[in-house]
Amino acid sequence: MTIIPYLPFLGAAIGVAVLLWGIHWFLLGRHPDLGNDRKFPRQILMLGLGIFALLALILALPVSESARGQLIGLIGLLISGFIAFSSSNILANLMAGILLRITKPFRIGDFIRAGDHFGRVSERGLFDTEIQSECRELIALPNIWLINNPVTTIRSSGVVVSVSLSLGFDVHHSRIEPLLVKAAEESGLEEPFVHITEIGNFAVTYRVSGFLVDIKRYITARSNLCRGVLDVLHGHDIEILSPNFVHQRRFENAEKFIPAAFQPEAEEKTVNVEDLVFDKAEQAERVDQEKQKLTKDIEHLKLALKEADEDGKAHIKENIEEKRNLLKSLEQTEEASGEDNAESSGFASC
Repeated sequence: MTIIPYLPFLGAAIGVAVLLWGIHWFLLGRHPDLGNDRKFPRQILMLGLGIFALLALILALPVSESARGQLIGLIGLLISGFIAFSSSNILANLMAGILLRITKPFRIGDFIRAGDHFGRVSERGLFDTEIQSECRELIALPNIWLINNPVTTIRSSGVVVSVSLSLGFDVHHSRIEPLLVKAAEESGLEEPFVHITEIGNFAVTYRVSGFLVDIKRYITARSNLCRGVLDVLHGHDIEILSPNFVHQRRFENAEKFIPAAFQPEAEEKTVNVEDLVFDKAEQAERVDQEKQKLTKDIEHLKLALKEADEDGKAHIKENIEEKRNLLKSLEQTEEASGEDNAESSGFASC
């Protein structure tokens, strides 16, 4: 058996290998500063090109049609076996993870609500998305579940904070509405407004809302609004009663259930709740922002490198290398943080 008939095929195989290597260098090799999010679509593209090149080489083999068909069938059998032996949920979550990276309904650090879960996104993986809840718990949500269920994302430009309450019919709404607006303003919200959402059998339901610019203080702002509503209404001798309480009370009883004013002796220490419960999400968002900034800086320096003189090129190259080292350090910190959170249990859940 002579090797001469296979020489064109061997040359084609070497050419395809060199071409794939060149594409890999062009997409990934010459960009060591790319983050994981930007590497992922290029890696998927390289995988697809590799499979396509393998099939093209099989079709180019100098063998009979039956042997070629058997080889293609064997590859199809291997791929089918891989899919069959791997869980369908794994493949579904992988495809859902790719779709989430394409559509980008949220990013690291965003507040999201999915089903009964609410928290800040602390990590985005290929198979699941991790959020940090108000109780500082880390919750892993399968990507396929996020695709099949509505996901509410709080916009980074601001959010409307609201609280609802029921008041009796004995107080006119024209008196209530200015007080609720005042409570929202004193709690630090902008452009407050009040809606009457329901007229029930025993009470009127009001909803006071205001705009919060700093979404990282969402939980504190919601608590401050509730506190402000209590202080303002009780300070103006207005009772906040539940429908059941109003229904069961004797109407001839003139006693009012308003708590007495209390002045603390010393100023209480203020704790930033969000910094405590969303520590991982906060760190992940900060690292992600720094990585994006470093990547953009490196791209700008590369453009400046082409137009700089010999003296300036040396300085620019040093800056590029320094920023690349910082980028690698951030990625290592991110990986180490993920391992530490996986090994430690953190605070108790609420």
